[in-house]
Amino acid sequence: MSQNQNYQTHEYDVLVIGAGGAGLRAAIEASAAGVSVALVCKSLLGKAHTVMAEGGIAAALANVDSQDNWKTHFCDTMLGGKMLNNWRMAQLHAQDAPQRVKELEHWGAVFDRTKDGKILQRAFGGHTYKRLCHVGDRTGLEMIRTLQDQGVHRGINVYMECTITKLIKDGERISGAFGYYREDGRYVLFKAKAVILATGGVGKSFSVTSNSWEYTGDGQALAYEAGADLIDMEFVQFHPTGMVWPPGVRGLLVTEGVRGEGGILRNKAGERFMFRYLPEGSKKDFAETDEEAAKWVDAAVSGQKTEARII
Repeated sequence: MSQNQNYQTHEYDVLVIGAGGAGLRAAIEASAAGVSVALVCKSLLGKAHTVMAEGGIAAALANVDSQDNWKTHFCDTMLGGKMLNNWRMAQLHAQDAPQRVKELEHWGAVFDRTKDGKILQRAFGGHTYKRLCHVGDRTGLEMIRTLQDQGVHRGINVYMECTITKLIKDGERISGAFGYYREDGRYVLFKAKAVILATGGVGKSFSVTSNSWEYTGDGQALAYEAGADLIDMEFVQFHPTGMVWPPGVRGLLVTEGVRGEGGILRNKAGERFMFRYLPEGSKKDFAETDEEAAKWVDAAVSGQKTEARII
């Protein structure tokens, strides 16, 4: 590190901006390659939105439903995205997910267990089989804890409460990043051979959101200002079961496990209203009445493969 009266300067092989699951895993991989790595986070380490992933991690381990496999997971993913997905990314996700879960387990993640000691898997909305590997309803927190421990033990340097405001370019090549420490406004310059953006989403663009104050699209803005093309910006994930009222719980999530176990949404009149918003071609795949929903819930509880989903 060098320092003058105006700003600090740090130099690394790889600079990772963002310390959620993606940023931590990228930093671990870079460090394993033997290069120097810096990890920058806008807030405190451990406060990333990965901790909000309560329900679990989808991976076709087939520990509970032996007929599950990556091809079914891939199919569920494509159908859930109405075939708008990047199919290659969906394929890689389905194929690699089991190994990533086993990797987390190897690194110390404490998953819930079946009676014979395997990683327990639960039902989840949109999944044909019980596929969610979980740690109660705090899976994301356990993931972050595990990745942080792994990263710290590798000696990755972490810069907390540091906001990056601009990517530095050398000609057409990204050569670093400039920002400031939130504590006192000190400027900081990072020089790097490679920069990885893993800053999360744009949730704070919306008035009601489970996202905390940090999620203001910094990475997208940094990339755009540096000349990158942004794609698929219309696709913003909304959690389907979140609290709006009363104000004290506005933005809090209701765990996704509720839907996996057969939870039903009703309006103030007690009506199951979501069915009427489905495209005609999809209605056959969902339960329409309370009686039909009860049948599918009973089937799911008894461990049978259901032919419809419940909304």
